[in-house]
This record gives sequence, C-alpha cells and structure tokens, in this order.
Amino acid sequence: MVSVERIAIVVTDSNVLINLAHINRLDLLDRLPPFSFVVPQEVVKEITNVTQSELIREAINSGSLREVQLDSIPELRIYAQLVRTLGSGEAACLALAESRGWLIASDEKRKFYREAMVRLGQGRIINTAGILLKAIRLNVLNVDEADEAKTFLAQRRFTMKFASFRDLLK
Repeated sequence: MVSVERIAIVVTDSNVLINLAHINRLDLLDRLPPFSFVVPQEVVKEITNVTQSELIREAINSGSLREVQLDSIPELRIYAQLVRTLGSGEAACLALAESRGWLIASDEKRKFYREAMVRLGQGRIINTAGILLKAIRLNVLNVDEADEAKTFLAQRRFTMKFASFRDLLK
C-alpha cells in the first residue's frame, strides 16, 4: 500500500510573510512538505511596504503562496466577531483556521495568541522560527543560513529567544 502524506494547509499572517520577505526566503513556502501556505486577502492588503508587497505578490503569482478569501457565512461571522478586537488580517487568519481546520503561521503574541489557543488548541500555530526549523530538518536550509536569518531579523527588531538553531536540534 502506498502511503499518501496529508497536506497541512497553513493560513499565514503578515508578520511571518514580512519576516520571510526580509530574509528573501519566501521560496520556503513552497519547499516544506506537508505544508501548503495560503494568505487571506485581508493580510495581503495589510502589507503596505512596496518591496514586501511585490515579493508577496510574486510568491502568489508563482504558486508558492495561494491567496484565499473568507467565503462562507460561518467564516464571516467569526471574522466579524474577531475584527472588533484584532487586526483585520489576524481576524481573517483565525476565522479561516477555525472554520476550515487549518494551521496558522503567526508570530503574534498576547491577545491573538490567547484567542488562537482557545479557538484552535495546542499545536496549530507555527511561527517564523518553526518554519526555519522545518526547513533545516528537510535540508532546505542549513543551520548557519538559519542563524544568519535570525541575526538579520534581530537587526529589524524581531528576536527569537534562543542563541542558535543548533540549540533547537538537540
């Protein structure tokens, strides 16, 4: 019997996309089985930096990232409830993940994270560090490249609370 790996759809928030754009590694979105990355239209609209927006548009056009929209009444209801206290992109990501059973890629903390844990439970959130770690484990990226990316992102005020990806591989 042939085993078929289940695809895990990951709805991606702007902060992860911006981090990957900063390090010029949006290509990772297409190279991390079993993940398939999608982005809500609301998130695409949030990215106002022209360079980042163009890179994300290129990822969508190449098929590395698929643009999706809220399209059912239950999704729209969840979105309407969440957008009162969260940003539009965060609310869209959470509404899609909750209603469609998807994972979320986000580096948000505090309110968003707490809300996601209540609505989705453990193990349904992946962050930038998790994406880079998955890339290392799949031999798409080596530890030195990931550590360079970590340093570069720290210079842009995005810090990861570990010294090296080597520490996570132990």
